[in-house]
Amino acid sequence: MFRNVKGKLLKCGYTTGSCAAAASAASADALLSGEFSASITIDTPKGVTLTLTVEDPRLEPATASCAIRKDGGDDPDVTHGSLIYSTVTLVKEPGITIDGGAGVGRVTKPGLDQPVGAAAINSTPRRMIADSLHKAAKRHAYGGGFSVVISVPNGEELAKRTFNPRLGILGGISILGTGGIVEPMSTRALADSIRVEIAQLAAEGLRDLLITPGNYGETFARETLRLPMRGHVRSADFIGDTLDAAAECGFRNVLLVGHIGKLVKLGIGAFNTHYSYGDGRMETLAACALEVGADLELLTRVMECVMSDAAVDVLRERGILEPTMRALGTRIDANLRRRVPESVNVGCVCFTNVGNTILYRSENAEQLLEILNADRR
Repeated sequence: MFRNVKGKLLKCGYTTGSCAAAASAASADALLSGEFSASITIDTPKGVTLTLTVEDPRLEPATASCAIRKDGGDDPDVTHGSLIYSTVTLVKEPGITIDGGAGVGRVTKPGLDQPVGAAAINSTPRRMIADSLHKAAKRHAYGGGFSVVISVPNGEELAKRTFNPRLGILGGISILGTGGIVEPMSTRALADSIRVEIAQLAAEGLRDLLITPGNYGETFARETLRLPMRGHVRSADFIGDTLDAAAECGFRNVLLVGHIGKLVKLGIGAFNTHYSYGDGRMETLAACALEVGADLELLTRVMECVMSDAAVDVLRERGILEPTMRALGTRIDANLRRRVPESVNVGCVCFTNVGNTILYRSENAEQLLEILNADRR
């Protein structure tokens, strides 16, 4: 799968979650058929079908294991080239258990996708693994259950080069992926492609633009805000570049819809939200909470959070969430206005995944929502 960027094809990759699901499917098929295939095909949440090469297959009477090699495409991360193993064991009782083995981290702090003590295998990969095993069972008319252990031989060493230790994920990497596909989201070429996409929308006569950083924002805009997506562009981490391009191409109304984990960085003027440019999420939330009267104990709790949604829960528990979000929103609005000319009517909607709740909307957000909805007609 490729992304066309200014006439240059950039290769997409696939996530560790896709690797884990594919390795699980191949191992289950081998157990139920008596032999491994050279490759395995799975469907990803993005709707992309992957056919991946099976490596290091091992088959025993009730257990099978194999690996899929991670490919990050033209946006490789530290896991690029690593082997993601799945060991599948047949069990008598129906059902599927999924755990992590060597090289897969364990969650030690609350607020992450999985509870404390669980393997750091996120929800979407878990669903993909379970779905691949249900399909294998159906193919072979198998009525029993499966026990699955995902492992990454070099995962503990790789994790030292990630944020996992800071997030409280110890002993290895996380098995991740919301769409199953790795798109070259953080390359400079993608920023250039975003500019081309915006120029194309302008050439079609559009002057109202919806910007979302990624999957979360796009889903929220479509399913919760019920917005039409014709004048929509994904900024990835390049929020600043996207706003610049919108202004340069003559867009008059621009609405940014994003998750708190991305948009909180705009509160300190960080318009490239890629982690390699720094973090500052908790520091920003703590500063906003301090501004509205938070005490030292609450600020300490916020700073101990590893995810923005967890910090939101802490602020909500203490009854200080709304004023903190207003303080954050004031900062975001000011930085957005400084980024674009006065002729551009720019606003934002910031949300949390917990209950798909809007945390902050700029004063002009309702007006911008009406304008974007009018484009539907």
